[in-house]
Amino acid sequence: MESQVTTAVRPGARVAPEVESRARDKAVNFTFVLPALLIFSIFYIYPFFYTFWLSLHEWDMIGSQTFVGLRHFQEIFLFDERGWWPSMYNALFITFFALTLQNILAFVLALGVDKAVRMGNFYRVVFFILPILAEIIIGLLMRDMFVNDPGVFNRLLGFIGLDSLQRDWLGNEHNALITAALVHGWKGFGWGFIIFLAGLQTIPQQLYEAARIDGANSFQCFQRITLPLMIPVIVMVVILTILGSMQAFAMILTLTRSVVTVPVMLIYNHIKSNLVGLASAEGVIIGIILVSVSLIMMQISKLVKTRFGV
Repeated sequence: MESQVTTAVRPGARVAPEVESRARDKAVNFTFVLPALLIFSIFYIYPFFYTFWLSLHEWDMIGSQTFVGLRHFQEIFLFDERGWWPSMYNALFITFFALTLQNILAFVLALGVDKAVRMGNFYRVVFFILPILAEIIIGLLMRDMFVNDPGVFNRLLGFIGLDSLQRDWLGNEHNALITAALVHGWKGFGWGFIIFLAGLQTIPQQLYEAARIDGANSFQCFQRITLPLMIPVIVMVVILTILGSMQAFAMILTLTRSVVTVPVMLIYNHIKSNLVGLASAEGVIIGIILVSVSLIMMQISKLVKTRFGV
């Protein structure tokens, strides 16, 4: 017995054909994954670590890099001399608006269109026009509607008898922030609508028919069938909404002309001012926040799916 074991593990011993086949299959499969892995490493992993390296240095993109350790992170969190926390508040306000009113409206309309037999494709096209337009175009268009005296939006309010709501929508930071949140939600509404609608159409109709046979009404069907099965889609929409809203930049810059500052705009301004280390530290913080939120939402999704047995 010892002789057989020794022979089996002896260096240079012949490997079983099954082992060679599995190893060959793994190598072939890895070659298919390798291009995507290289692209991900070159354009995502390496830039992140290089950005973190730059955040530990003082650099103006011309001279040599000077190591400063965690000074930029201390400046952001402790001293806040660059307006980091106000920009985070603005981004969170826009994100909260998108997570609530925008996605709730998108979900309700997706429910309505999913039940509509006629003109379903028409609604899909209409609601998806805005997301495919460039953010700069939306920003310029909406700025023209809000800024021109009295502006198309203020004229519309006056026409329907809401003169008390007329105001200078971009005249100060508070009004400009509300306007930016409205425009951002209006533009991003189509993405949530399309994703929700696609998720609703994957739910088998037999489940609803069986529930109605058992005496369930529309609300009970929604509560027991639609909502539990839509949890993975809802979580995905929430994650995409947070990622998109926290990184909003071009439309807000074009619309408010820097009256409202968000984190990405702050990073852009610091890079223009040759504060590369500080901008890199802010970029690292934003990246960590977004990754953390995504992981937390995925864990919540797993817990909810386990609770409902999805």
